[in-house]
Amino acid sequence: MRQAGTNLPKVGRYNRAVVLDQIQLADGISRVEIAQHTGLTPQTVSGIVRRLLDEGIVREDGASKGSSGGKPRTTLRLNADAGSAVGLHFDPVELSCTVVDLLGRPLVVRRRPTHPSNDPVEVVKGMAELVADALAEAGVDRSKVLGLGLATPGPIDATQGAIVGAPQLARWTRIPVQHMLSEATGLPVTLDNDATAAAVGERWSGAGRGVADFAYFFFGTGIGGGLILNHQVYRGGSLNAGEFGHSCVLADGPECYCGNRGCLERLANPEAIVAEVHRRLAAGPHADSALARAFVKDPDAVDHAAIQRAAAAGDPVAAAVVDEVAEYVASVAVNIANFIDVDLIVLGGHGIQHVESRYVDVVAAALATRPLSRHVRVVRVEASPLGADAAVVGSAALVLHATYSPQLSALLAD
Repeated sequence: MRQAGTNLPKVGRYNRAVVLDQIQLADGISRVEIAQHTGLTPQTVSGIVRRLLDEGIVREDGASKGSSGGKPRTTLRLNADAGSAVGLHFDPVELSCTVVDLLGRPLVVRRRPTHPSNDPVEVVKGMAELVADALAEAGVDRSKVLGLGLATPGPIDATQGAIVGAPQLARWTRIPVQHMLSEATGLPVTLDNDATAAAVGERWSGAGRGVADFAYFFFGTGIGGGLILNHQVYRGGSLNAGEFGHSCVLADGPECYCGNRGCLERLANPEAIVAEVHRRLAAGPHADSALARAFVKDPDAVDHAAIQRAAAAGDPVAAAVVDEVAEYVASVAVNIANFIDVDLIVLGGHGIQHVESRYVDVVAAALATRPLSRHVRVVRVEASPLGADAAVVGSAALVLHATYSPQLSALLAD
């Protein structure tokens, strides 16, 4: 198969994105440093920077001397107020919306329950209302809004702009949600699965800033994954790469809706964690467990959030279950380290809220002792600084990434 060539206008747009990417990633950078980092000529960098300054996307922010002294160099920074993006995360039980500046910093985050019927028309109506409320609260001029990113459970059909096969969203198969939301809001919509969106958010403003190769585990209603390889989002042939939740971690485990057995998602999603904790508490006795006492009074009160808080506080039953689940996650993380040789694995999403450190500790221990390349270097593990907002901030970052980051796929496309 031939490799497509490109033309000078595409090269120019790509170089512009490369320069802007350097400015966005750095906390202040000079034209000389951009040329050194990118291999572009100083003349090319100066021309691109001049246009970015004229457009107001970049600003000059004082001067500093280079490492070898000499003439002071003007420092360049992204002008965070020059534009904004809206992000919307469609979780089966909750809609969340944010407006971010050009640095990916949330100006506002709003949430509301998903319409109980999950009827597509009603849900999209609710999405549009939530977007309008968030923009009003942020006080953002719509003329400065670059677009709206929509993050949903996968898999998705990018050609139709539709969700496909998400088990909690059975009524949404082949519904053109991307087009419907654009019509409802008047904004261009970028659609991606929530785990990939969260990975893009990490690359833009989280733990993955400047990291060439990393994998992201997203813990929500289910478990998904995102991949950044050689600074590019890796989506695969059908744009659904990174389904870490459907790695088999228990050969004789329970059946999964995907058709396999013992999938990570089937064992580690919130519903499975609650079921296992309830099973252990019902088997009792657990005199040293505050969660057990709560369970006797009202089993329904021992929900996923209560279990996470109890595990964080050291409750022995909750902590034991969470640590076992983290071991399953660690097995998949080791496989990723062996298969893809990433530098970093990031863990995030509302599904591990309050217990991020327990997951990080278990996964880090596995990555220090089990991957084949551990004697060359140990893969780092970090909890997402975006935390429970990872998917919604990531959905807004989809717009920023598509607008400003260098996309090899666009450069090489016919």
